[in-house]
Amino acid sequence: MGRPAATLALLTMLALPAGALSCTDEGEVTGPALAGTGQGKGEAPPGKDRQGVLRKLERPKQFLIGHGNDLPGAEKNYDFTQAGIYTLPAKLDIHYVYLTGLAGQGGWPDDNDGNFVSVIANIDVAKGATPMFTLYQMASLGDGDLSGLTSTDFMTKYWKGARRMFEQLGKLGKPAIAHIEPDFWGYAQQRSKASNAATVKVLVKGLVAECKDLPDDLSGFGRCIVRLGRALAPKTLIGLHASSFGAPGNPVGVADFLRACGGFDADIVVLETLDRDAGCFEAKVDPACKRDDGPYYWDETNATSPSFKDHLAWARAIHERTNLPLLWWQTPLGVPSTNPGGSAKKYRDNRVKYFFEHTAEFAAAGGFGAAFGVGAPNQTDITSDGGQFARAVTKYYGAPLLLE
Repeated sequence: MGRPAATLALLTMLALPAGALSCTDEGEVTGPALAGTGQGKGEAPPGKDRQGVLRKLERPKQFLIGHGNDLPGAEKNYDFTQAGIYTLPAKLDIHYVYLTGLAGQGGWPDDNDGNFVSVIANIDVAKGATPMFTLYQMASLGDGDLSGLTSTDFMTKYWKGARRMFEQLGKLGKPAIAHIEPDFWGYAQQRSKASNAATVKVLVKGLVAECKDLPDDLSGFGRCIVRLGRALAPKTLIGLHASSFGAPGNPVGVADFLRACGGFDADIVVLETLDRDAGCFEAKVDPACKRDDGPYYWDETNATSPSFKDHLAWARAIHERTNLPLLWWQTPLGVPSTNPGGSAKKYRDNRVKYFFEHTAEFAAAGGFGAAFGVGAPNQTDITSDGGQFARAVTKYYGAPLLLE
């Protein structure tokens, strides 16, 4: 049987990706890096248009809204129908859930008799939401620890989990989203030589029969993930994650690296603004919020940096370089305040406010949707935000942003 999936939900809350929390700055990448991809330098990929993505998801032609990392705990008797998204007054488009740990080691593939993805996805479909799964297995050895890439034991278990996810999404027979390894691509780019995906070795062709023609490196790894998804779950959209710390200040370098790692074959790019409430970093009391690279509470007037304008320019560059639609994910739920900081579950942030007041700006940058959710324990959530998110989504769905 393995560990109950509700236990997994609790562990997920305690072991989320830390974005740039523990990475080191190894400098910017200044040019295209597509070695080993078969693509010419600077050559634009064929791309996926936003309307095609919405059609594949069987969603209306509007900017989509989602919520996630919200599975109920033991106090709700493991009733996944009571995930946070389903307690809101509006019916949202996307519900995301993390998949952490490895098969045979108490990870997600061992829960619910190995059917964790199917259990959640079927509930989502029944309730009218598109299931989204964030595959987060690479951090099983620790955030930023890539030593498992050349370990036969680790990668055998890794591929077993990835295959199981896609097999269950294939059996679902409905549209879904597979979000592949947030943070990992940033750490991998840092490790690579001159952002060349071929310089980071990964066990691929000897462990995945469908990928025996691909190289044992990052380019082979990413392309193999996408290939498995296409073969086993053809209705599933696949997205790699753009992490800015892979090439600080250089979105073209980040985008080119993703392209080299399978981004040419993927459907979307997933990205984020900040993975915790800004106030948590400002307060400097929570162990999960130790950083000194602020300000974190972005300028809404866009008169000073860092601002939402800065982030949107970065996102637009990612979109234009990859030629893929963007999905924002794990957007903090804090409430605006003129007082920095806050307290546990009451930290300030202004991203919900800005997203819903300026949704068209995110669409103009290449986006087709945004999903909101906590990125660590003690963050503001939909039970502690004074109803901010519930009011925002209710108002939004009264007149959603239509996408051409």
